Order: sequence, then structure tokens, then C-alpha cells
Amino acid sequence: MEGALTARDKVGIQDFVLLDETTEVAFMDNLKKRFSKDLIYTYIGTLVVSVNPYKELDIYNAKQMDLYMGVTFFELPPHIYALADNVYHSMLAELNDHFILISGESGSGKTEASKKILQYYAAFGNAKTLKNDNSSRFGKYMDIQFNCEGEALGGHILNYLLEKSRVVHQNHGERNFHIFYQLVEGGDDDLLRQLGLEKDYLYYNYLTQGECAIVSSNDKNDWKTVKNALKVMEVNESDTSDLFGVVASVLHLGNVEFDPDSWGHASLNNNTELRWVSTVLSPFTIDHAIYVRDALAKAIYGRTFTWLVHQINESMENKLTLKSEQEEYEAEDVEWEPVQFFDNKIICDLVEERHRGIISILDEECLRPGDATDLTFLERLEEKMGNHPHFVTHRLADITTRKTLERGDFRLLHYAGEVTYCVVGFLDKNNDLLYRNIKDLMCQSKNAIVRECFSTTNADSRRRPETVATQFKNSLLKLTESLLAKDAWYVRCLKSNETKKPGQLDEALIRHQVKYLGLMEHLRVRRAGFAYRRRHEVFLQRFVNGYLSRRDAKTTDNSEYLAFVRQSYLNRLKLKLPQTVLDKTTWLSAPPVCAEASDLLRKIHMRLLVRKYVRGITAQKKAQVKTKPMLHIVEQPNRLYLQMKVVTSAIFKGKKDSYPQSIPQPFLDTRISEQDINMKVLQMMRNERIKYSVPVIKMSSKYFHCLFQGDLVFQCDHLFELLTKLCMLANKQNAFQVVKGSIKIEIQSGKQNAVDFATGQEPTVYKDKSGHLMVSTRVRTR
Repeated sequence: MEGALTARDKVGIQDFVLLDETTEVAFMDNLKKRFSKDLIYTYIGTLVVSVNPYKELDIYNAKQMDLYMGVTFFELPPHIYALADNVYHSMLAELNDHFILISGESGSGKTEASKKILQYYAAFGNAKTLKNDNSSRFGKYMDIQFNCEGEALGGHILNYLLEKSRVVHQNHGERNFHIFYQLVEGGDDDLLRQLGLEKDYLYYNYLTQGECAIVSSNDKNDWKTVKNALKVMEVNESDTSDLFGVVASVLHLGNVEFDPDSWGHASLNNNTELRWVSTVLSPFTIDHAIYVRDALAKAIYGRTFTWLVHQINESMENKLTLKSEQEEYEAEDVEWEPVQFFDNKIICDLVEERHRGIISILDEECLRPGDATDLTFLERLEEKMGNHPHFVTHRLADITTRKTLERGDFRLLHYAGEVTYCVVGFLDKNNDLLYRNIKDLMCQSKNAIVRECFSTTNADSRRRPETVATQFKNSLLKLTESLLAKDAWYVRCLKSNETKKPGQLDEALIRHQVKYLGLMEHLRVRRAGFAYRRRHEVFLQRFVNGYLSRRDAKTTDNSEYLAFVRQSYLNRLKLKLPQTVLDKTTWLSAPPVCAEASDLLRKIHMRLLVRKYVRGITAQKKAQVKTKPMLHIVEQPNRLYLQMKVVTSAIFKGKKDSYPQSIPQPFLDTRISEQDINMKVLQMMRNERIKYSVPVIKMSSKYFHCLFQGDLVFQCDHLFELLTKLCMLANKQNAFQVVKGSIKIEIQSGKQNAVDFATGQEPTVYKDKSGHLMVSTRVRTR
């Protein structure tokens, strides 16, 4: 990974597991260093920690996607693409299902992490909250199906607990769902006229309760995106028209107002268009009528949202991290020191335990006869949970804590902090009731989508509809059941600051999120545990299947093993490539799976070496000249340099210590140009042409008394070149035989001379009894 890093990427530690100390101080210091350089991703093993920068970063373009495609997880700097790619290839290699769990609080960047998949319907499920301008007000789970070759076949989206209450009420500073504003601000005049809408969102009661102005989200441009997305998902024009009609009808419902009649019942006498609602709601009080109106608006929007998700699915079809990891070590008898962490099960039971949890008590209070109110719900909580160590109310608290709680509040004491809830509105929001006569009326709607959504319900059922809390609990149980059958990968998203300003890191806020997300505990588990996550039986089976079929053609069983063999061979070959064109022996033998590729690479590498060698023969080297005396040899022209090198190799390779140093030195056609040769010499040669000349130094015969008449001793700086030329001119490549410590020369048949080499105290040259010329050099001492 280091080789792929720039100076910017090397800021801090890319994997928290590699920190020198596993303390919160060291963790925060590393996070701050990286965030200061816009490095928003850091690993904890294979878990990705992401910090929302609240600005656009140029790290999600096509070039980045190509860069991370097919590389190992830790080969490049941390990125969400690395995780996605690793999950994909793990799925293909292991042939099982995987899921990525993205968690964090509102505004931490969860939706951005999954935006590429969810962008087709994000406008219908997103809103502005105080924490996030584009907050997903629903849970979402998306399956993408692949075949055995890794090709995407389709997908399925599961939405759970859409925040329908937002349709009729928003907290101060928050917006309704974006689609309402996009329709009003972006719809053309003809469409708005057809839907009976005003081009002013302030006109609509459901869009002004949060007293939130139009935010940075570009509603007009987003409206175009929504329409284009519907076309991409092949929603036909009729359904699209009906869909926009549903959105408009919700806005109209919000503007329905009631007047009391003489009996105090709700009346719509001033609104002839909605007079039918009067008969449906009578004899309700005004408050009751408003409740029913809002319930209808929520039901219409919620069911239409589910219908849209269903349409997308049809188009696409052409708390367990720490605990499970430690349990895995215990099951395999791995000796290690357990990491202490807070088991959140006690809080989960407090909320959802059957007959005793907060959800069960809330449902009972919604169902029981009599005057059930939010405050009676709080009283029931105090009765059932008064002694619970993680539950407190104003009445149950001590004097100090009581000052921080209102009389209608209760507080849950989580391991990472305290969360306070106000019970006002709990019962109304939990009830998801819609009167039967209104459902029947919706089944007769002229709008095809509304008619379809309300016709799917069992009109004859006498069962009370599930409450919102029960729907939420059942959805999570179903989701958990699905996830437990898959292998988990995690992304933990952190919000950098509360004001959504780029470049600012609120340490207290980050520290709080690190705590409740359990990142320090996760870090200690990963650091103390083991990097290889695969179960032993799975590993053994895959290894055996891959090894036994390693010589077969590529199959599902051996594909990963063969990929490892290929990568291993190429890595070893890279380190031992031949360095010269004469090196014919050091090319690594290839395994069967790489044989064809190895032959091609060998030829390509040889071409590169030849090209490098030829380009290295400069004009300066060709013009090298030495002074007299000179030895001139006549030769036919146009001999190739490489042919000479091959002959030299055959004579000297492995026999002369200085041979390897001669390989890079290019052989030349001649060492002395004709204009530098004495004119008398040229005249003596008459019509013959000089084919090779080289400068030599003749040694005086007075130093070599052992020489016979006609013997010649000279020194030459290009000995290998000279002797090679002699062999090739005489067409006797065996004329020189070099063995360790000796050179045998046979120019004339049957007449052989030899030169033997030795070391001694003094340099001497003499002939021994065998007639060999003995050359003794002085022993070198340090």
C-alpha cells in the first residue's frame, strides 16, 4: 500500500489497528490529522470509519472507481470503493451472501454512502431535519443479486418505518418531504394548473409548520431529476401523472379547514369541493376531524411510497459486531484476553421486551378502553420500570437529575450517554388508524395508484391494524433475520460538527459518536484478535478443492487458488528478470496456469532488452580510438553485434571472472577509423579493406626471455572483442578454449598453444616444461 500513497495520503495512520496506543486520545489525534487533509476514510481492520466533510470532494469520479476496481483491500488508501470492491470479490470467491451495514446519526453521511443505489427514489424518502438537509426519513435495505460470474441480475429494496408523521407535522426548522417542494417549485404552469396547485409553498399548511425557508437543496433541478428517474425506472406516463396527483392531493388535504355547526360538529360548508368529506367525518368534533384528515394524508403518502418502492423493485428484477467476534474466538478455543464492552441487550429489552418493554406498554395504552393519554402512558412506564437502572423520569429521579427533566419526560441511560424523550404526542403518533368508511371511499378513487394501494388491504378483516411501534419492531426483526444469514461488513459514519460547516471538527461531538458506536471496543477486539475471518471448515474445504484441482481448467473451486498462483509467479518473476540479452537461464519456470503468459512475457522482455542494448550504442562509443601500435584484421562487413556477443558467451561465460563486466560494453565494427591509420600501412594492404582495428600496447621482449622467435605479447583493453573477432574471422569458434586458470589457442590444425595463469610473490612470465606460457601475478594483500 505504501507504494501507492502520495504525501497527502500518508497523513496519520490509515488503519487505527496500527496505532502505537489504543487510547481514545491517540484515536482522536489520528482522526483529526486525517480530517485536516480531507482524508475522511480510515480503517479499523475491514471496518470503514467515515467523517462527513460537509463539502464536495473529488474522490468519487470514474477514475477513482477504476483505480479501486479489483485491487486488494489494503493496497490503496482507505475508501468506500475499496470496501465495496472487497465485498463484491468476497461474494464471488466464497459463493455466499454479504451485507454492508452503514450506521451513524442523522447528518453523518449514511445516505451519501449508499446514494448511488438509492438515488432513484431518494426524493420521495428524504427531508430536511435540523441535523441534515437531505435526511432519509425511512430505514432502507437493498439487495443486489449477482450470478456466479459476478454480473448484476437485479435488486430489491425493502423500506421500513417511513416517518409518515412528517407529512402532517414538522419540528421547528425542519421541512416536509422534498417531493412536495420540488413539485410546487419545479412543476410547470400547465401541470400545476391541472393539479390545482399554487406556485408558492407558503400557501400550504403541511409545508409551513416547521417554519423552514427553502434550503440549499435545489428543488427545481431536483424536480427534473425525479422525472428523469421515473423514466429510467420505466414508470409509464399514466402512473407518473397519478403519482403527482397523489402528492398534490396530500397538499390539498392539509389545507382543508373545519367550521363548527350548530351541534359543534365539524363542517365543510365553505368548501364545496370537499363537501363529501363532511359526510364522512360527521359527527366528529373539529379536533377529531383534523385527526382523521391527517391520518388520511399520512395513509395516502405512506402507501404511495410503498407502491413506488414496489415499482422500482419490479424494474430492477428484469448489535452483534463485538459480541459475535468474541464468541467466535471462544468457539474455536482461541486463547486471548477478552475486551470489556457494554452489552446493549439490556437497553434493547427495556424497549422491546414482550409484555414488559416500552413498545408493549405503549401499545397497551393505545388499545385499552377509557381515557388513555400520554401522561397515563408515562405513569404505566413508572409502574413497570420504576426500579430499572437505565430508566428514569421526573418523579423517579433524585433532586439533581429532576432539575433536568420536565414532568412529561422519561430518560434512557445508554452506555454512551443519556437520551431524553417527551411523551407528548406518543399515543397519537403510535396509532395508525384509518376509519373503514374512509378506506372504502379510497378504494373508489379515480386515481389508479390510490385505488390500488387501498384495495390491497383486507376490507373484511376485523383485526386492529398494527401500531407504528409494532410495525417498526417487526420490520427490524425481519431485517435482522435476513442479515444474520449473511456475512457482515461495516461502515461507521461520523458527523464532524452540528453546524454543517466544512473543515470544522467538533471534538466533543466526535468523541460522543465514537463512544456510542463502540469504535474503541471494536478497535481493541480487532487489534487483539485475528485478521483472517473465514470459518475453519469453509477455509479447509476451499483449500482442498482448490489445491486438488490446481492443474485443471479454471473452475469455481480452483479459481481463487489459480489467481494466487498467477500473482505469486508474477511477483517472483518481477524480482528475477534477466538483465542482459545473453542471459538465457534465469527466466523462472512457469506453473501450468501461467505457461502461455510466461512465453509471451519472455519474448516481450527480450525485445525490450535488445532495444535497450541497441539504443545504448552511441556515436561516441563507436568512435572510440586508441593510439599506435595497431593490429589490423580484415573481415567481411555487416556482422551483427549480437552474433559476436553469443560467440563471446560461448567462449568465456562461467570461465573468466571478468566476463560479466564485459557484457554491457558494446562491440564495435572497428576501434580506429581509416583516416587515423598510417598511409604506409594502407598502401601495403593494397586492395584489401580493413575490417577491424584495435589499439594494443606491445610488450618489450627483453622482459620475456622465455619467448621464442615470432612470439608476440601485447596488452589490449578490448580483449573479449578482439578474440571474438579472431574466432569469427578464422571461422573457428573453438579456436579458444578457456578453462579455469588456462586458455588454449589452436589457430592451425594440430598446433595448439596454451597460457596458464597463477599467483605468486612476484609477477613473472615463463614457459614451463610442457611448453605452456605461465603468467604469474602478484598476490593482492590488504
